[in-house]
Amino acid sequence: MSSTKHFLHIPKSMLRMLLMLLLVEFVRAAFLMSYLPAYGVTKLGFSVSMVGVAVTAHYAADTILKIASGYLLDRFSFRLILPAGLALGLLSLLSLQVFSSSWWLVVASTLYGVGLSPVWLVCVSYLQEDRRGTQMGAIYTAWMGGMGGGLFLTNFLLDRFAQQAFWLLLGLAGLSLVLSLILPKQERHQALSAPLREQLRDMGDRLKKIGPLLPGMILQTLAAGMLVPVLPSFVTKLMGLTYSQYSLLLLFGGVCAILGLIPMGRLSDHFGQKWFLVGGFAVFAVALSCLGGSRSLLAGCLWAVVLGLSYSAVLPAWNALLASQVSEQQLSVSWAVFSSVEGIGVMLGPILGGWIGDLLSARATLWMSAVVMGAIAIFYGVYPLQALLTRAKSVS
Repeated sequence: MSSTKHFLHIPKSMLRMLLMLLLVEFVRAAFLMSYLPAYGVTKLGFSVSMVGVAVTAHYAADTILKIASGYLLDRFSFRLILPAGLALGLLSLLSLQVFSSSWWLVVASTLYGVGLSPVWLVCVSYLQEDRRGTQMGAIYTAWMGGMGGGLFLTNFLLDRFAQQAFWLLLGLAGLSLVLSLILPKQERHQALSAPLREQLRDMGDRLKKIGPLLPGMILQTLAAGMLVPVLPSFVTKLMGLTYSQYSLLLLFGGVCAILGLIPMGRLSDHFGQKWFLVGGFAVFAVALSCLGGSRSLLAGCLWAVVLGLSYSAVLPAWNALLASQVSEQQLSVSWAVFSSVEGIGVMLGPILGGWIGDLLSARATLWMSAVVMGAIAIFYGVYPLQALLTRAKSVS
């Protein structure tokens, strides 16, 4: 059977899902982080503030609706929920060719977030018990590859082929919809009939059991989100680099993170997740602190490489640990709650980082983010994670 054959320890049954995820994140990143901030402001006449509201509305909708999407996925087949969501996302993008007002931009971006909310839940539902780290690394490789590819290609096309770039995004969104219709069946999926209130009460009990994971779920996304509004000004004003050199830093860090995900995932499967978490967070904190004191392109590239590799160590191990806490009876709702908790940091991080940057400096924001990452490393270094695993299994 094809499901038993593996490519780099990834089941062939997952490859179509990974391609779909790559396309979804390619279009999302290209539209929200490149097309709207650049072409939408300079050519379409949207204000910077409205573009910011639209982007925030998208991610808020995606985060908040994950619980509802998880509930639907646990009750109905993903073959119905996922294509319906991607179709809604495609139609919301297409509607911007008809309605071009600022208020509709926010509405369309919100609907786009609603449509994409089931995607991540479907992807993680393919994880296999004995290869969580490796397969989570593959999922993050597709996610990050899609994001990076969307940003770089769209920025290249916007100079001469802006309108064509938008239609390319629509075509890729349509292709991801087609792929969602032919995804292989999930072996572990089963419909549930329990009311949502009962499922959420059970999830509340589970969250109490895994309480020590909650600080890491929120703080790591908070620390990463703090960097978003200040990194461009930090590298250009304080490091004295150009925007093209900043792109080079992102390229070095991103490529190293992507290349490291699957190997780090396999190693964490073999040796255990704890010290990959502790070491990854600790090295990330040190590298971020050193980057905060860097003043040259060479030093910046060096620390970008270290940051990328440490990130690749953390991601598979962390999500494999979360996967071990997921209730098999509430697969999608469990992941939805976890993703929503992590989304708190995603939404608050940029606000806090911008506030610290305005009050103190961009360098202070980097150092504060490093302090948070270091605190996470210390906490999980002394906490007995094996005891947490044992307790979580007792409530499965």
